Amino acid sequence: MAGELSPIDKAKFVAAKRAADMVEDGMRVGLGTGSTAAWLVRCLGEMVREDGLKIKGVPTSTRTAELAREVGIEVISLDEARWLDITIDGADEFDGDLNLIKGGGGALLQEKIVATASDQMVVIADVGKEVETLGAFPLPVEVIPFGWQTTKALIEETLISMDVLGRQTSLRMNGEVPFMTDEGNHIIDLHLSRIGNARQLAMVLNQMPGVVENGLFIDICDVVVVGYGDGRVELRDINAGTIEEDRLDFVEEDNLFTDLMD
Repeated sequence: MAGELSPIDKAKFVAAKRAADMVEDGMRVGLGTGSTAAWLVRCLGEMVREDGLKIKGVPTSTRTAELAREVGIEVISLDEARWLDITIDGADEFDGDLNLIKGGGGALLQEKIVATASDQMVVIADVGKEVETLGAFPLPVEVIPFGWQTTKALIEETLISMDVLGRQTSLRMNGEVPFMTDEGNHIIDLHLSRIGNARQLAMVLNQMPGVVENGLFIDICDVVVVGYGDGRVELRDINAGTIEEDRLDFVEEDNLFTDLMD
């Protein structure tokens, strides 16, 4: 129940709830991956069941697809949709220019493809994800399994000339074996502490053989919906240069708070 949620979960919920109100009947909607995006999928599912909202969802991961189907959202592929009206997703970090680090859940490739195939990308996040400078959260880089150690070494060598504070890298693991993305790739996490020039770093990383994509989302996000633990919400529109403030009340009996999987 809402009253039993932690302040962070309350913040995630109100951000998701506010973003769900941006979805209109007939839209093709990109559905993000992660704990905050899961709240969004639940909210949209309730609107489909209770209000008759008719949308088509394009998930950014297999687990999001499973949750969307579970709550009653029609799921289609990006190839079927071709173009989306809106994508709503979480972020691991965002700065004042709405540049992001994403990929903590391992779905950065599909997330970036879906986000860039949308008229609008909306990020939902608790206020703790806001940073002055990107980089405290490890930057995920998706690489093909073939020669991944060589790719990792090339990344480390390149970081020497980049404006970053740290240069440690690590292969993401899933227990005793390397983590595998939905596309069968590995992820190398870059522990940079601070990224001085995110745009340059993103371009350089993607020029390396073996690198599929990186978790820097530059000039992709249009709006960020920031949630607070007391129910306050801020909607920041980078294009309009506006900030809207709102407050959402919690509903104790809301079934969104049962059996939510992160």
